[in-house]
Amino acid sequence: MSSSSSLFSNWRQDLPASLVVFLVAVPLCLGIALASGAPLISGLISGIVGGIVVGAISGSQLGVSGPAAGLAAIVLVAIQQLGSFPLFLTAVVLAGLIQVILGFVRAGVIAYFFPNSVIKGMLAGIGVIIILKQLPHAVGDDKDWMGDETFDQMDKLNTFEELWFALQNPTLGAVVITLACLALMILWERPFVKRIKALAFVPGPLVAVVLGTVLAKLFQGHPSLAISSDHLVRLPDLSAGLSSVLTFPDPAGLTNSAVWTIALTLAIVASIETLLCVEAADKLDPEKRITPANLELKAQGIGNLLSGLVGGLPITQVIVRSSANIQSGARTKLSAIVHGAMILLSVLMIPGVMNMIPLASLAAILLITGYKLAKPSLFKTMYAQGWYIFIPFIVTVLGVVLIDLLKGVMLGMCVGIFFVLRNSYLSPFHVEEESDDEGPLRRVVLSEEVTFFNKASIQRALTNLPEGTHLMLDASRTMNLDPDVQEIIQEAQQRERERGVKIELVCLKKPKKRSTKELIASVTRRK
Repeated sequence: MSSSSSLFSNWRQDLPASLVVFLVAVPLCLGIALASGAPLISGLISGIVGGIVVGAISGSQLGVSGPAAGLAAIVLVAIQQLGSFPLFLTAVVLAGLIQVILGFVRAGVIAYFFPNSVIKGMLAGIGVIIILKQLPHAVGDDKDWMGDETFDQMDKLNTFEELWFALQNPTLGAVVITLACLALMILWERPFVKRIKALAFVPGPLVAVVLGTVLAKLFQGHPSLAISSDHLVRLPDLSAGLSSVLTFPDPAGLTNSAVWTIALTLAIVASIETLLCVEAADKLDPEKRITPANLELKAQGIGNLLSGLVGGLPITQVIVRSSANIQSGARTKLSAIVHGAMILLSVLMIPGVMNMIPLASLAAILLITGYKLAKPSLFKTMYAQGWYIFIPFIVTVLGVVLIDLLKGVMLGMCVGIFFVLRNSYLSPFHVEEESDDEGPLRRVVLSEEVTFFNKASIQRALTNLPEGTHLMLDASRTMNLDPDVQEIIQEAQQRERERGVKIELVCLKKPKKRSTKELIASVTRRK
């Protein structure tokens, strides 16, 4: 199905997927708001805006936007620094305007410079984080907020310590709910279930949530199985109406330099996270559609502008929700839009029903999501492609898990660049041994692009040549020979002449400007 298809042409797949994303998104929105030191409603507002507004404008068919765990620490420090949540909202509005400008100046092009190994490493790292972070919730330990992705937590424990302590004192009822939901979702994936037409469009995660809610209700009469209200979804009380809890930006922030600094920080970090998630979501898309990166920056900017105006947190595209959306069978952006509408309706109309859902059933959904992102087969595939692919991949995974998403990706990028430079250093030419009337002839065939990165290897090839050697540097294929390299060759010609070594540069030509028709013909011949 092409991306130009009608928004409602795949509603049978999109609506069930939107239900799953909605169920996952609500506790994540609340948890991120809690970790950010912001009102709980602000997380839900950003989820609503991210779903309805960004979902409608974005060119991403399967990406889902909302508050991001990666921004929680920045938001917490910013609110404390400004001393006012309304001032912080002004920074969010300004960040949105900056993102819109970035979209118009085509800054989204940086999305195309992330190597596949790093993007796949980011996805696998997020998968590992989801598993490690949801296991405590799966056994009834909810001291940590749902959706946390940090390794060193606010309670001074790291991810592994938190998991160790959670496993020491599990809640039996939560464990039973988790195992029952996991078993049901695994069963739901079996071919014999998929062949039942009545169940074909009912997502397993939705049935798992219903099962978990029923079990939690049944366990209330059994002390050994009963789970406390702390282990349930907790929506804020809006009995006085949504308008009573809305917060608006403070215009005084427009003349505050600290507000502008925070706005710029939010815009840059949110844009990078969004572009990373856009690339990752496109990799997961079964139809391999390409999201327009600049349009995505504009959509996120408008979303942040509106979110800040009505009291919401900063928005990015989020890979956890996007991957849950894709795995649930979504086909178009209708799923993201409807999930935002569902958050709004649940807050206004059915908060009591939402507050009956146990976190263990949601943890089970995320455990399945995490496993699908970090399957062992992925690690085997990346390993089989060679060290220069596997090492950036595994460094990214470890960085995302042990530090955070952005720093993990930057580490992977650095390692990837190192391998590019290493390969460039090792293979700017190949050597052919021949002979002519004057004696031994060594022919060095230079590559199409010889840059300053190749200086060291070229220098090495031009030194310690045996006396009487005739060295021919064949640049017949070279379209660009860096001036630094040319200078090295000229110096070697002068230096080695005294030892009877002849260094000759031949067939160096200037790049010829070719027409579009000639370029197309050239590409066709290469294929």
